[in-house]
Amino acid sequence: EIWSGSEGGVIKAWPWDVIAKSLSLMPEEKHVAALRIERSYIDLRNNAAAGNISSFPAADVKHMLADHSRAKVWCLTSMAFAVWDARTRELLKVFGMDGQIESARLEAPVMPEQFIEEEIKAKPVKKDKPQSSFNFFQKSRNALMGAAGAVRRVATKGTFVEDNRRTEAVVQAMNGTVWSGCTDGLIIMWDGNGNRLQEFQHHCSSVQCMKALGERVWVGYASGIIQVMDVEGNLLAEWTGHSCPVIQMAIGGSYVFTLAHHGGIRGWPLASPGPLDDILRTELSNRELSYRRLVNIKMLVGTWNVGQEKASYESLMSWLGRAFFDVDLVVVGLQEVEMGAGVLAMAAAKESVGLEGSANGQWWIDNIGRTLDEGISFHRVGSRQLAGLLIAAWARKDLKPHVGDVDAAAVPCGFGRAIGNKGGVGLRIRVYDRRICFVNNHFAAHLENVSRRNADFDHIYRTMTFNKPHGSAASATSVQLHKTVNANGNQVDEDIPEMAEADMVVFLGDFNYRLYGITYDEARDMVSQRSFDWLKERDQLQAEMRAGKVFQGMREGLIRFPPTYKFQRHLPGLAGYDSGEKKRIPAWCDRILYRDSRDVLTAECSLECPVVAKITSYEACMGVTDSDHKPVRCAFSVDIARVDEFTRRQEYGKILQSDKRLHSLLRESHFVPDTIISTNNIILENQEHVVLRITNDCQRNKAAFEILCESQSITKQDGTKSEFPPRASFGLPLWLEVEPSVGLIEPGQTMEVTVHHEDYYTQEVFVNGVLQNCWCEVTRDKEAVLLVNVTGSTSTETITHRINVRHCCSTISASPPINPPSITTPSVDVLSGEASTRSSKKNPSNYLQRSDFKPFGSSEVHDLCPL
Repeated sequence: EIWSGSEGGVIKAWPWDVIAKSLSLMPEEKHVAALRIERSYIDLRNNAAAGNISSFPAADVKHMLADHSRAKVWCLTSMAFAVWDARTRELLKVFGMDGQIESARLEAPVMPEQFIEEEIKAKPVKKDKPQSSFNFFQKSRNALMGAAGAVRRVATKGTFVEDNRRTEAVVQAMNGTVWSGCTDGLIIMWDGNGNRLQEFQHHCSSVQCMKALGERVWVGYASGIIQVMDVEGNLLAEWTGHSCPVIQMAIGGSYVFTLAHHGGIRGWPLASPGPLDDILRTELSNRELSYRRLVNIKMLVGTWNVGQEKASYESLMSWLGRAFFDVDLVVVGLQEVEMGAGVLAMAAAKESVGLEGSANGQWWIDNIGRTLDEGISFHRVGSRQLAGLLIAAWARKDLKPHVGDVDAAAVPCGFGRAIGNKGGVGLRIRVYDRRICFVNNHFAAHLENVSRRNADFDHIYRTMTFNKPHGSAASATSVQLHKTVNANGNQVDEDIPEMAEADMVVFLGDFNYRLYGITYDEARDMVSQRSFDWLKERDQLQAEMRAGKVFQGMREGLIRFPPTYKFQRHLPGLAGYDSGEKKRIPAWCDRILYRDSRDVLTAECSLECPVVAKITSYEACMGVTDSDHKPVRCAFSVDIARVDEFTRRQEYGKILQSDKRLHSLLRESHFVPDTIISTNNIILENQEHVVLRITNDCQRNKAAFEILCESQSITKQDGTKSEFPPRASFGLPLWLEVEPSVGLIEPGQTMEVTVHHEDYYTQEVFVNGVLQNCWCEVTRDKEAVLLVNVTGSTSTETITHRINVRHCCSTISASPPINPPSITTPSVDVLSGEASTRSSKKNPSNYLQRSDFKPFGSSEVHDLCPL
């Protein structure tokens, strides 16, 4: 049969007999075939009750899996599973991702916006007497945390915030287990009856697709990562397959093929990891000069604490106007776009329900875009806002095709690392297949809080996690770059921060490091004399970097501009430094630092050191007076080593053709373990069991087997045999049980398979109240040809054994049961293609009822049993 699932939990089945008749029509009758099939579907929601089990949830069906060996169909929504008997179309079990049987329908989605204000307003306000120890900052923190908590509670009432664990892929392994992959990278293993066996997680990105062969399972992730595991869930290897999500997999020959979101297709040897990869990697590395290409791009990075003000067009041009001249990528970071307790509470509320941005933030993005002639010269490629922090990036038109996979992230550091008045926002951008991270920061203020600023950096660097929906990865290669796996199957470097894996990282923002050991008047005098070297000796940031306490491994350009903080607004020149009551000491609060791929400064750009950058200018716009900070900009010249994929594919082909070692390994990959079958003929009488033994004669590799039915026949009363037509699937006949029908055999071991005759009766079948047939099939001899297909784990090549199974009826047949219960479903087999429905001791008989068919002429329903 053909089963389909769609929106709202609708599951339909098209009976095989109608499909077979439509396919057998003469060419001049083809016009009625589609109409006949269209009207013949069965809506399985009518049969969606299984004892006390609830109906199948009214959620969209995302995935379906046909378990041919057990004659079952798995239907999956994002959060629930249902297992059906494919022969009777009976719903056997409905359960959640935790393995618990569902006891009620899923609630309808509820949008939480209507509750947000009510939730916050409904909080009872207790008027306490003012206490001197309960200062403003404590009150603000409690208010902000309370508002954010209220929104989080509201969000959990509905489905506006989707659960971060949804099912995205499903596959059946060769040992009979079913694997489901989730959006948080979790993989759950189930047995064939829907019982949860175990769970494991080897990657934090969303699982997109899975494929199984032999003793291995391949998993593709939204990050572009591909993993291979054994059937126990142990990680064998991991590599970067694509620069965007891996959305589909297929196995053919000796390769597993992966389809990426951008349309790219790549093939990976099924034998990997192994000697094949080592040879290819070495040979390709030796030919690097033939396919390596060096490109140079110019980047302009700017930072500005705008102090809740809006800039004039002239100020923006003064700051970013040079982008029109030989600049390919512009990245801008702003601090204090908006502040205040109400703003911070709303920002926290939005973050709680997966939203970000504000009207002020959009104003800045729009006006900077106009300054850069957005849409003509530049195109915006990404942005992220967290309360008063905003970062945005624009790429020049001719660079835009080489920029992609833009991921964003945000880390709050204020009020117990929960509120975004301090923190960082970041963008990770792929440029020519190299990852570059830009992080805009606002650290703790005040002269004495050096250790807090260091802690803010460390927290942001270690915990910033870029979102994965659009994928991100470094250069994808045709040879796997396997990550080390320890004895337990876990990645050795799994705790490394994401930014550590980038090819270049740029930190910008208001770091708030001050000048120490100096008075206000001394600082003003040194600034007026432009004695910047003397001032830099008292710069907290450089002192902390020399001590290795912050920004480890990063570099900064030579500072030749005056301190950028603190100024009185709209006062030009150095006379604008703060002369108010507090007289804050001038400081270089606004900075831009970076690191590239070099371990040493003398390293040259190559595929091993793919990004090498140098600063061409580092300056402040001292003439801009819109804020109490001056905007700062830094221009980079960046060399990027990239791969000419076409040339490398040519070199790859030459290696495959010329290297004899590879030829030998490729021949070995087509190896199928030798197996021995105990018999080729089985005769069943009554209800006896016969044990079929399959022996893996190979002492090195496991053998995977699957038992299918090639054909079957029934002996007519005149002694002739009637062959059933070929089916679209390979299920077993209704009268035959084989257990297990799929599995793995260890080297040198034997698998015992039980072959059993299933006793059942075919009762009278009525259509529109008219008797169509009436005979007992148990009185007829039956034969079937079983196929035992044996494969290895490194190739789809198969060795097939054929086994003839014959059931001889006894002279005295058992009488059919009295008043058997009827099943109100058409008697069409799902996976084996039989025309009648299985009847066992639990379900002794079935009737073909017309009520489940869409109306069409009664003459179109045929009894297939006499065929």
